[in-house]
Amino acid sequence: MSLFQLFKSSLYSPKKMAAFRLITIGKVMQYIFSYIFIMSIISFIYFINGISDQQQSMEGLLEYFAQIQWLLYPFSFIFLFVLNTLLIFVRISIFAYTGSIILLLRKRKGEFRHIWRTTLFASTIPMIISIILAILQVSNNYLQLVIYTLTLIIIFLTTKYYPVKR
Repeated sequence: MSLFQLFKSSLYSPKKMAAFRLITIGKVMQYIFSYIFIMSIISFIYFINGISDQQQSMEGLLEYFAQIQWLLYPFSFIFLFVLNTLLIFVRISIFAYTGSIILLLRKRKGEFRHIWRTTLFASTIPMIISIILAILQVSNNYLQLVIYTLTLIIIFLTTKYYPVKR
């Protein structure tokens, strides 16, 4: 399956998301790192705009930033990429742990690696919402709570399609 097909199916089909638990880890990593790359680009654009605003307000730093700009931007992008990678992997792992508890409560078979992959695909819509909120510069704790609840609901819906324990 292509990344676009995975993305499209992750938007509307809990049954396919549950089936994606059997996809190879290479395809899963391509999928997650494409999201991380997009989020890093958005973060980097906001970083550059923030630097530009600060440069205009602090005239003494203008020369300094002009001299180290070639060094500052690549390192800041790498830092943002690594930070986004860490945050997304931790977020998915926490939800996957919660998903494994849901599997136990629903008496379904599944290993942590399977629910981790399902959680990744189940968090597609919440990640898109997070990206849109970041672009619109909307930040609210209640919206984050809604996003987390939506992720848990989608995970709950996908666990229905896991095999039953016997």
